[in-house]
Amino acid sequence: MSRLVVKKTYKLYINGSFPRSESGRVAPVLNKGGEIVARVAQASRKDLRDAVRAAEGAQTRWAGRSGYNRGQIIYRIAEVLEDRSSTFVELLRSLGARKGSAEAEVASAVDRLVWYAGWCDKYAQVAGNANPVSGPFFNLSVPEPSGIVGVVAPTDSLLLGPISRMAPVLVPGNALVLLTTIKQAIISVTLAEVINDSDVPGGVVNILTGEYGELVPWMAGHRAVNVIDCAGANDRLTAEAAAAGADSITRIVPGPREAESVDWASNQEQSPLLIEKFTETKTVWHPKGR
Repeated sequence: MSRLVVKKTYKLYINGSFPRSESGRVAPVLNKGGEIVARVAQASRKDLRDAVRAAEGAQTRWAGRSGYNRGQIIYRIAEVLEDRSSTFVELLRSLGARKGSAEAEVASAVDRLVWYAGWCDKYAQVAGNANPVSGPFFNLSVPEPSGIVGVVAPTDSLLLGPISRMAPVLVPGNALVLLTTIKQAIISVTLAEVINDSDVPGGVVNILTGEYGELVPWMAGHRAVNVIDCAGANDRLTAEAAAAGADSITRIVPGPREAESVDWASNQEQSPLLIEKFTETKTVWHPKGR
């Protein structure tokens, strides 16, 4: 018996819910054969402002949790992703990936989340220190989260790439807005469904799908955004982000370029040095008591 196949429409993920774009725009996702496999909401500037506002409301509470608890929650994302690994394998295959490479990418994504989860209650001790000073004082340097981070998702790795840039942002207590392309939306929004089921407080992770040229400079100019990771942006778009962020003092983190053929499974994309990019060092003086 023949029947009409119902194509899923993937929505945005803002503040722990799945709204459609306020603009009403929807874009098709095509496979290599040119067939429509799904439709996705195309985010507007208003959607971006809503996502940043949600991140603002959630960031202090997320940073206020213990490192151990943040590690538990990131580990929970890995657990749910592992449980739904077959779904992600099929989605990657629908976009042209071979079965073996799709399975390897999903497994590496789970392992990467587990690795970063383990750093949540250790990074402050490794990166912080007691500084030797002359005088009856304690001088302590400790890493603190930067605040609101915008991440331009890599486009050459649809699952492992975004997770590799998202996880180090979450470790020290930042909230983030993750921008992904229309093509990778069925992966990123399914990842949002995983995050939504993983005890992550609403607003800590917000995921928008849309056109980088439209959204990245606008996000860089937003005064509430503290850092932008341009991992998936080309040189021209990174320069535009730097120019837009000059007035708002948004720090631009140059990320790996697609042209460089990044090996996302390598240890170079899994490092405490990546966590450092999204922290600020605070130094405190305190008198020694008798």
